[in-house]
Amino acid sequence: MTETASGLVIVDKPQGWTSHDVVARIRKLAATRRVGHAGTLDPMATGVLVIGVEKATRLLGYLALTEKEYTGTIRLGQTTDTDDADGKVIGGVPVAGVGEAELLPAVTALTGQISQIPPGVSAIKVGGKRSYRLARAGVAPELTPRTVTVSRFDVLAVRSCGELLDVDVAVTCSSGTYIRALARDLGAALGTGGHLTALRRTRVGPYLVSQARTLDDLGAAAEQEPGIALTSLADAAAAAFPRRDLSASEARLVSHGGKLEPGGSGPVPVAAFGPDGALVALLADENGRARSLAVFSQ
Repeated sequence: MTETASGLVIVDKPQGWTSHDVVARIRKLAATRRVGHAGTLDPMATGVLVIGVEKATRLLGYLALTEKEYTGTIRLGQTTDTDDADGKVIGGVPVAGVGEAELLPAVTALTGQISQIPPGVSAIKVGGKRSYRLARAGVAPELTPRTVTVSRFDVLAVRSCGELLDVDVAVTCSSGTYIRALARDLGAALGTGGHLTALRRTRVGPYLVSQARTLDDLGAAAEQEPGIALTSLADAAAAAFPRRDLSASEARLVSHGGKLEPGGSGPVPVAAFGPDGALVALLADENGRARSLAVFSQ
């Protein structure tokens, strides 16, 4: 029996699909259950969803921690119960008097290292249950603020829509940042209320939307030739992590769970490659040794 290939596929997630929907589709195309994704996208959002197949699923937890970029539209003057356009409008204040002089300082205040409360309707677990399930059952949980970094929050365009104001933005942020929460908090700071009406993820770590393929394209390619074209484990790791080249003896030691001399990277994951160019493991320095975070080569 032929072993299913391991690697990544960068999907341009369509609007209306959950991240789990995309994983289910890739499972069919790749003919394997061992498929996962790095970083959830809300159903309303489109753009880069990094999918791992077979051994590449071991990379996903580390890829999910990388920096991300988005473009989106924030509507000021309305709040919703989900902080995005998929929710029900529950309030708002007309935006009369809100102009660039008021908008830009409020955006600046939400840039840098900030404390952010995640949306109540989110996948965060509270007492073992998803926050969105609790919220929809009428038991809205109190979520703990988290520290996130918004390194870029730029206003690209502003359009008046009667008593509402649509603001196109570009955001670069750390893992765990909710763009819906930025929209909510911007509206709260301006006293108008706000929610997200459009969102597109354009980058996850080194993976760009220009590299992404639509599900339709992937399906059409699979009709011509069964299976799915993947970015190999070695290429995926080389693009996302610093590199460390191992000798044959070091590669054997690491593949059997052994530790090496530290590489000087600290806790940052490093992709370790054998003399043949194959990905052996992800390593990180800890307590004066380099230990394996995940092993790929036996």
